[in-house]
Amino acid sequence: MHQKLDVAVLGGGIAGLTVAAALSRAGVRCEVFEQTRQLSEVGAGVQIAPNASRLLHRLGLRRRLGLTALTVEAIELRTGHDDRLVRRTVLGQRCEQLFDAPYYTVHRADLHQGLLDLLPPGNVHLNSRCVGVADGAGHATAWFEDGSSVDAPVIVGADGIHSVVRESLVADEPRFSGQTIYRGVVPADRLDFPPAEPKVRLWLGPDRHCVCYPVSGGRQYSFGATIPAATWHAESWSATGSVSDVVAAYRDWHPAVRRLVGAADSVGVWALHDRDTVGHWSGDHITLVGDAAHPMLPFMAQGANQAIEDAFTLVACLRRHGPGNVRAALRHYESLRQPRTDAIQRMSRGNTKKLHLDDGATAGGSARPANEDVLEKAWLYDYDAEAVVAA
Repeated sequence: MHQKLDVAVLGGGIAGLTVAAALSRAGVRCEVFEQTRQLSEVGAGVQIAPNASRLLHRLGLRRRLGLTALTVEAIELRTGHDDRLVRRTVLGQRCEQLFDAPYYTVHRADLHQGLLDLLPPGNVHLNSRCVGVADGAGHATAWFEDGSSVDAPVIVGADGIHSVVRESLVADEPRFSGQTIYRGVVPADRLDFPPAEPKVRLWLGPDRHCVCYPVSGGRQYSFGATIPAATWHAESWSATGSVSDVVAAYRDWHPAVRRLVGAADSVGVWALHDRDTVGHWSGDHITLVGDAAHPMLPFMAQGANQAIEDAFTLVACLRRHGPGNVRAALRHYESLRQPRTDAIQRMSRGNTKKLHLDDGATAGGSARPANEDVLEKAWLYDYDAEAVVAA
């Protein structure tokens, strides 16, 4: 089978579906090709900051997120061994007043399904493993494992850190961070966190940290607990983990942390990789979004947010330049995105050390907690990916 499309998106995760939903909103014919046999978003929770939530609202997801996501009232950094508050950033109404958008926590599956529901039926093709892509005269071509192929003036690689599309553009390799992360979801009734004030809690300690926040309308808590590892030998970078391993790794931490990780029925484990920043990620008819373009460590909670920004910037550039100027549109997209994603990628890598210092070291060891004004994050949260293209 050989198809011709306006835009072909390779990858059906959050990045790919956001591109497809933004294109559909713009009236552009697009189809998504996903390698898995069953479409689902693995993992646990995701933090959606105002720089991405305002874009999701424009897609029509405000009501959906109001039902499934939580509006975060504060982010708290605490010491891992005695649960002492180190720093608190108030969000809630102040965040919405400053940036006209909320800070959400949401289960990945809920966000994924919300994006999927925005697409016309039949626009996502499963069991479509891409084995190669190439630029051509006036279009690019993608080939799939089953022998089929697709031509399109634009092919978007949204196929993650393992990206086949990236291999056609960039000669580099993923970099292991030395950290693994165990992720799980716990029913809220197994914990004693007060539901009245949804928070993101981060407990910091030597060589590791643990983060948790409510998802699924408050019915569950998602957590991620890092554990250092000298090497990673598994064939897959993600696997089923052992709850007992997480409990053992945090056995000397505060009871609140031990109860949290011990209350999970199961956990997944991921080896945390990123890549160095690169000078380009686009060809004449091929480009990348999300982890395929700029895989970053989760230590600023911006991976999904930057993928959503990518999607809106790309679509705005394609609309601005028109179908006859795809190359110019892709160069424009890349020039707008790279300085921002490069900086966030480097900061996320740098936070590997900042989050894993001795208890309290990130706040100078002060006994008095510090309050951070969310306005200090204006450079990150006030960014409007569509408005930047228009400007």
